[in-house]
Amino acid sequence: MIPALILAAGSGRRMGGPKARLVLDGETLLQRTARIAQAAGCTPVIAVVGDWDPGALDPSVRVVRNPEATEGMASSIRRGIAALPGSAPAVLLLVIDQPAVEVSLLRRLLQLHIAQKEAVPVACAYGDSLGIPAILPARFFPELLTLEGDRGAKPILLRENALTIPFPEGAWDLDTPEDLRFTR
Repeated sequence: MIPALILAAGSGRRMGGPKARLVLDGETLLQRTARIAQAAGCTPVIAVVGDWDPGALDPSVRVVRNPEATEGMASSIRRGIAALPGSAPAVLLLVIDQPAVEVSLLRRLLQLHIAQKEAVPVACAYGDSLGIPAILPARFFPELLTLEGDRGAKPILLRENALTIPFPEGAWDLDTPEDLRFTR
């Protein structure tokens, strides 16, 4: 099974608080992302959160705190990769502020990953580039553990010519309270 790593430690400065705790259709963005990852078949699901209460989550979701969250995304990736089971063949990276992510998209990513013998990364294509949700094979874990600052896995995805699934809606994310209003 492929674990899911939910990067949710941001303080949400522009949003006025952690985005992970915002409610959309009756559940927090973190609850929603964890539910979708589980429904797609990911196990375990690990949520990297900041120094705040993530609220009620399915008991099977493992919460990992990131006291270095102000550094940026790299610190959350490092914490999450370090928390993966040693037998993890790959990891699905997710963020909580992409409201267009659905179970079917994650299943397509997982199927593509398996179909190509799990050899190269698989990513979503949007906004003239590619990004997460994305799956990175375990051979990239050591490199992910060296990331610093507000840098994520995108340079790896580009360098390795990741296979892609078109996801134009991926360019839409939630950054301000106004963005949340357009999701309803």
